[in-house]
Amino acid sequence: MDKQIIEEKLRQFVNESVDNFIKEEDALSPQLVGMRIYDEPVVGIGKANDELFTVFKQPDAVGEIFMDPEEWLPGAKSVISYFLPFSEEVRKGNRLDMSWPSPEWLHGRLEGQTFLVKTSNFIKDMLVEEGHQGLIPIIDSRFRSGGMTGLTAGQGEMGFTSNWSERHVAYVCGLGTFCLSKGLITKKGVAGRFGSVITDLELPEDNRNYEGIYDYCNNCGVCIKNCPANAISLEEGKDHERCFAFLQEVYAQIKPRYACGKCQVKVPCENRIP
Repeated sequence: MDKQIIEEKLRQFVNESVDNFIKEEDALSPQLVGMRIYDEPVVGIGKANDELFTVFKQPDAVGEIFMDPEEWLPGAKSVISYFLPFSEEVRKGNRLDMSWPSPEWLHGRLEGQTFLVKTSNFIKDMLVEEGHQGLIPIIDSRFRSGGMTGLTAGQGEMGFTSNWSERHVAYVCGLGTFCLSKGLITKKGVAGRFGSVITDLELPEDNRNYEGIYDYCNNCGVCIKNCPANAISLEEGKDHERCFAFLQEVYAQIKPRYACGKCQVKVPCENRIP
């Protein structure tokens, strides 16, 4: 199995899976039945022993709580990271009212997360069928996350981070660089979600066509104007506390759903590298 096979099978899975489309029983309105959640994925491969995974343990990165691939899966050789870009329907819906998350985006957050986990399991099953191991950190019993997961406030050593950061992992795997809003800009933009699988299958690593962590961001400041929580600035970047407070407001009105995503739409990096 190589990256090309993984990409082809993953592309087919995303295009054909019924779970990538909103079902009637889940739809927030009749017109959203059948809406596609994600477009075709982008895949990146990183080496499990990449020195950046050690760098992430530093206080000014993720922190000591970050677990490297070998800690998750002894004998790990590679990390398969992927980006699922939101469909035009999801992005268009969230552009209409910049003060409140759209139903389309709310589906992307909830049903989209469910499909993301299924996508990771699809990759893991492919690996197992070929006689290899696969581990999905975000559904592992050791996974820990603070901040916005489940709308609980960041506390203690976790703060607003986790012991496996999908965006940092995607950066290692060559998928893109960070931006002011702390999203990751890929060749298909920033609007979407990331997943990853650690494996003992040795795959050639992808080149990182960048050197700095913000290389793809042009500091245009549009995400600053878009943010309904006033949580982004050129000087400080993203204020997670303010962002979290706004999400709590959303959750209080429409729980169990919550989302925002205004920093990912109507921006030059919505679906491309600016």
